[in-house]
Amino acid sequence: MGAKSEAVLKAWCPFCGMDVARPRESAQRKMTEFPVGTCECGAVYVADATGHNIGSAMVECLVYACNDEWDLAWDLIPEEDYLTGRIEDYDEVTHQVVPKRNLEGRAVRGVLYFVRLHTEISEIVERFQQKQNQDDEKTSTGGVDPVTEKQTPSPAPITDSGGPKRRTSKREIKALVDKNAVDELTALCFEDKRTLRFLQRLLYQADPCRRYKTAWIMGQVCAQLSSREPGPVADLLHRLFEACSDSAATPWGMVEAIGAIIALRPDIYGAFTRHLLNFMGDPSIQEAVLWGLGEIADRRPDLIRSTPFYSTFHFLGHDNPVVRGLMVRLLGRIQANEALMQIIGLQQDDSEVTYFEEGDMTTTTVADLAYAAVDLIRRK
Repeated sequence: MGAKSEAVLKAWCPFCGMDVARPRESAQRKMTEFPVGTCECGAVYVADATGHNIGSAMVECLVYACNDEWDLAWDLIPEEDYLTGRIEDYDEVTHQVVPKRNLEGRAVRGVLYFVRLHTEISEIVERFQQKQNQDDEKTSTGGVDPVTEKQTPSPAPITDSGGPKRRTSKREIKALVDKNAVDELTALCFEDKRTLRFLQRLLYQADPCRRYKTAWIMGQVCAQLSSREPGPVADLLHRLFEACSDSAATPWGMVEAIGAIIALRPDIYGAFTRHLLNFMGDPSIQEAVLWGLGEIADRRPDLIRSTPFYSTFHFLGHDNPVVRGLMVRLLGRIQANEALMQIIGLQQDDSEVTYFEEGDMTTTTVADLAYAAVDLIRRK
């Protein structure tokens, strides 16, 4: 999760910031000029080893993203239908990025070109694929019920006025947060790149109500910003994770912000979920971690199920009722039938629990959360 400033780097996705696998030739591809790959966030990429064929690479990457539906690919409009990104100084031999452009006396000039379709276009491509599978009579039945997920809308891109860029200040950002002015804050992100850093500084507050409110606003701002510029949000997530890993500092608000950002754009940043789970060993931020995981589970329970979430079951017996309650809330949202009997045992726990729903404080009991979780699990 560290900054990418070393001499030789692993190749990464410019959208979600995660390391990507080596692109490979695909036997099912109709075009095989460039090796291709797919990131966990849904972006696809191709490798141009020479850096001289970027035009052809762009076309092939877009067509690959569209599942070889050429007509669809030609109808798409950049930014409105898909985002593009590129990683230069890529060495196809070692699958690394070499900023010095020379490795052991060998010139490095390769480019990884990325395309990420917006949600609506991805759904169209999926329908094409389903129809093709039906036509080919190739059905797949895994015996598992499909996961019900809350749809994450793709916010409309912010229009650039073309005028001089506006400068903001810490005072202005704080005032906009106090007013819950998400749209104005998003617009400022496009005008002044310092906006996200000013927001990050506002997380350092002892008052948990203000921390959670700020974190939720950051999540909403990042959800809109990432519709056009996912890179700065990925960089922010890296900074937040690094801050949480610093044993010499108190990560106030950092975990909450990570949870909100992933929860509101799990289609882009869902791959970061497993790293959030790693902080459950720190008692000072366990509540924040469980809250964040619960927010993600409300929209994409499959992301939680793809982690070793079963290792958290013992928190159902934690001394802190808030931890017990948030754990129950999380397991209910992922329909964890594996923990059903333990959750039923908490239906007599009248301990009061105060936590935050979308930035607002709410108070209930462990028992009420347990009843709600059991109901969700039994619906499965």
